[in-house]
Amino acid sequence: MIPNLEQTFRWFGPGDPVTLSAIKQTGATGIVTALHQIPVGEVWGLADIFERKEMIENAGLRWSVVESVNVHEQIKTAGPKRDELIENYLATLKNLVAANITTVCYNFMPVLDWTRTNLDYLMPDGTSALRYEAAAMAAFDLYILEREGASAEYSPEQQKAAKRFLESLSREEAEQLSRNIMAGVPGTNDVYGMADFKAHLARYADIDAVGLKANLKYFLQAVIPEAEKAGVKLCIHPDDPPFPILGLPRVVSTEEDLQFVVNASPSSANGLTFCTGSLGARADNDLPGMIERLGGHIHFLHLRNVKREADGSFFEDNHLEGSTDMFAVMKALVLEQQKRAKTGREDVAIPMRPDHGHKMLDDVNYNTFPGYSVTGRMKGLAELRGLEMGVKRSLEN
Repeated sequence: MIPNLEQTFRWFGPGDPVTLSAIKQTGATGIVTALHQIPVGEVWGLADIFERKEMIENAGLRWSVVESVNVHEQIKTAGPKRDELIENYLATLKNLVAANITTVCYNFMPVLDWTRTNLDYLMPDGTSALRYEAAAMAAFDLYILEREGASAEYSPEQQKAAKRFLESLSREEAEQLSRNIMAGVPGTNDVYGMADFKAHLARYADIDAVGLKANLKYFLQAVIPEAEKAGVKLCIHPDDPPFPILGLPRVVSTEEDLQFVVNASPSSANGLTFCTGSLGARADNDLPGMIERLGGHIHFLHLRNVKREADGSFFEDNHLEGSTDMFAVMKALVLEQQKRAKTGREDVAIPMRPDHGHKMLDDVNYNTFPGYSVTGRMKGLAELRGLEMGVKRSLEN
């Protein structure tokens, strides 16, 4: 019998209100974390890595995946320090290998990591979820940020909807919308100021999708051969949302994009973080088919579900509900595991984490990072665990 997917939980370090002891009670055995205190571009020292690893192992858990070793903006924009920062990136990877941590997630999203307009969207059952509302993003872009050239990117109907949305907000709500969109990377509470945010966007004024892909290819061709020698498996996370926002290009959003990544530097070290939430926000992404065709390159799984809306909006639904057929996704993953087992691959138990979760029950008493409540994710993990068992039993008959 093939092993189960490795059940993991994201943890943001000692300052996370969700403790390691709480995570252990969810049934997860692996931890997904990063050294968020180290600025992007600096080398992660061996002492810091081993200290974090020891903390995790003392709780009876395993540091399964690094999420993320973030890619510096100068690498994404081909800045003058690009090569120096790539060397730092490689030094961090080698230090992680010295601690026997070999699966590393990263992304190539310009300026922002995942982006939502509402971090506390009330659901009918009283829980709250993360939401991306197209009219809210347009309202911010057109009338709060007032980005130059933005009006050309929205239809007259979209501009009217954005204006109506903005007029419905109080001053405090408009300020909260800006904070939600300009938030920094996960694991921090940093929010860009408006001037800094505009300056970051300006760095991409002359970089379109073609240029960003070229910079991604340069990064991959510099890093992947060394990662393979060291025994590291890198896995890129898709764009979230998987389409351009605020004039920024997005280049890891579709099956074609994922194929570009694996072709840019063919290697067992060059893989994918298959995020069903990010990829599922596009109706034209065939997730089970993508697993069937690209499954051999998947090193890490984020499983969650979104409910898509006609105007491009979406909210994060229960893990087994929403617009993605999670049964079909899980079946495709189990079939991929069977392929790996037959060919003698060692990475059959692919690390999987329940990505995001509703804020529910006792979660409201803790100031957790958006999407990373403990009870909501535990519910998702339990549902996914049961689904996996059901799929495997159905394939035995």
